[in-house]
Amino acid sequence: MAGACALLSCAGPARAEDGYELWMRYRPLSPFYVDGVAAVAPALTIDAPPSATVDAATSELRRAFSVWLGRPLTIVNDGAGLLLCRVDRPCAEKLPKIAKKPPALPGAFRVDRLNGGRIAISAHDDIGLLYGSFALLRHIQQQVPLDDLPQSDAPRAAIRMLDHWDNLNGSVERGYAGRSIFQWWRLPGYVDPRLTDYARANASIGINAVAVNNVNAPATFLAPRVIAKAKALADTLRPYGIRVYLSARFSAPRDLGGLATADPLAPEVQRWWRAKADEIYAEIPDFGGFLVKANSEGQPGPQDYGRTHADGANMLARAVGKRGIVIWRAFVYDPDPAVERTMQAYNAFQPLDGKFDANVVVQAKNGPLDFQPREPVAPLFAAMPKTQLGLELQITKEYLGFSTHLAYLAPLFEEALDTGGLGADGRATLAGVVTAGPTSLIAGVANIGSDRNWSGSHFDQANWYAFGRLAWDPARSSEAIAREWVALTFAPDPPLIDAVVPMMLASRQTVVDTMTPLGLAHLMGSDHHYGPAPWVDDLGRPDWNPVYYHRADAEGIGFDRSATGSSALAQYPAALAKRYADDSDPALPLLLWFHRKRWDDRLVTGRTVWDELVVRYDRGVAGVDSMAVQWNGLRGRVDDQRHAEVAALLKVQQNESRWWRDASIAYFQSLSRRPLPAGHAAPAHPLSWYRDQSFPEAPGI
Repeated sequence: MAGACALLSCAGPARAEDGYELWMRYRPLSPFYVDGVAAVAPALTIDAPPSATVDAATSELRRAFSVWLGRPLTIVNDGAGLLLCRVDRPCAEKLPKIAKKPPALPGAFRVDRLNGGRIAISAHDDIGLLYGSFALLRHIQQQVPLDDLPQSDAPRAAIRMLDHWDNLNGSVERGYAGRSIFQWWRLPGYVDPRLTDYARANASIGINAVAVNNVNAPATFLAPRVIAKAKALADTLRPYGIRVYLSARFSAPRDLGGLATADPLAPEVQRWWRAKADEIYAEIPDFGGFLVKANSEGQPGPQDYGRTHADGANMLARAVGKRGIVIWRAFVYDPDPAVERTMQAYNAFQPLDGKFDANVVVQAKNGPLDFQPREPVAPLFAAMPKTQLGLELQITKEYLGFSTHLAYLAPLFEEALDTGGLGADGRATLAGVVTAGPTSLIAGVANIGSDRNWSGSHFDQANWYAFGRLAWDPARSSEAIAREWVALTFAPDPPLIDAVVPMMLASRQTVVDTMTPLGLAHLMGSDHHYGPAPWVDDLGRPDWNPVYYHRADAEGIGFDRSATGSSALAQYPAALAKRYADDSDPALPLLLWFHRKRWDDRLVTGRTVWDELVVRYDRGVAGVDSMAVQWNGLRGRVDDQRHAEVAALLKVQQNESRWWRDASIAYFQSLSRRPLPAGHAAPAHPLSWYRDQSFPEAPGI
């Protein structure tokens, strides 16, 4: 429980802040609390073999305690003060409890109060000491009583990964926070010191893997001069327990190696990939492996040669060998666009269950479509018990307002992770599926860029933070993570926390209501995905068009995925399919995802489908207005700079929520021919005005 701000230095914002420090803001503590900290940690004793990771832990502790104590934290050898202890060292004799057997996954730690009140951070490995150090610092930053120790924790997923969609030219696909932080053109000779802070931030929330380049990667990323750049990144991230991965273009043997083919069964192709893997490991001994997007959105893949996804993945996995893994994305398109879009990944991968090598992870998005504001869980997670499945989430808000809309994504992540009815027996949650196995993986598409505040807006930092905390432990609640983040990022001020956290928790549903209410999906503008465009019907494949998904006409709206429609529900286990098919929940979260309804059908809410749709759009607008009012009321509790920046973006979100509402209602009313329910305003412009808008300046393409 954060201490009362009335007793703290946080009683008023001390100075303007730009957000660079993220949640690692080490600020002076209250006089009452700092006395306790000084008593238990007057100095630091280290009993662990020298390593860059122990040095990173020591540096972080000294950085924070020098602020809290008002003097440098000295390192002593007499066992006094704060103790950093590897449990295979003599210091273990002082610990009250030691797990004799090392934990299943690296990084487990324990923070104890010893006799005399001093604090000990202990772990079986160096990275556990670093994670434990950050845990203690979080505890103190929030001014949680030291008597609440001990604390122990361990990661649930083996690989907790950020996927950067960064390009060599510095652009970032679906990036809304500036340019690539890696500054590829300066590497390897110059590594921006900011990358050390990036590594610190990731380690503080348990992230231990980074794919540094776009999944739509050119083969150039495997060229020797670019491998040298990746080596410079790996050397910088390694002390913080982070392994580097590369997205690999499947046709690289042809594009880069000059071969006539990239057929995965061709011996010369297999030799080329083995040699390339050896070349990378010679430069980066702890290279994590390859991330591959194949036969999707124009990317080359094994199907170009009549081979399966398993053929392609296994060929690469054998080139990597025991040194690493291959992460093979399940986001694919069927060559036949007549196959229903949300069924295509299941159809492509489920028949291959058990045919992937042990060091292959098949990575599926949380839903069967594409990171929409709300989707059901992808059915693959219930259909491949013999395959290591990984989860891909999207932290960058491609479909939830870029970096200008406040949308806290932990409820979206939690909703997916808590979904039950999966696994081989139909009784597992998604979290249980993706944290099982030696290469269990939870990945998130990063929202990080060169903007001073890292993520384009201050509240988008919360999504990076929440992803890391949930990847470490999917059982954490969205609310607990939000309370922790607000205390760390702004102040451990209960009135502030109590005001901001409900706003955050409601924000994702507000964006759903604003953009895709009642289970609608894929209503955004083409290519840049900015703004509403439910009328689009002229793209290359039918399943690229918004009209494909909402299917609205004069009679009704929605996609019938039951047995009378596409039968997509049949891909789910029976109990989960029954739950998804149920339209008696007043929240109606996925009504039009699974059902087609007539405009005048009466819903469980008592309203018709048409009236309910309008009500939901207006509820979204009201939700954004409410956030703006709540935030304005916090002036004085948040530093002026960050308060003003958030307030300005909320004004943008207010305007854009009305745009989404008006454009969508104008379009759907042109089909339904129904009057607006009483008390609901007409759109500000005719439909033609909304259709004529264009946005060549939209970012992230």
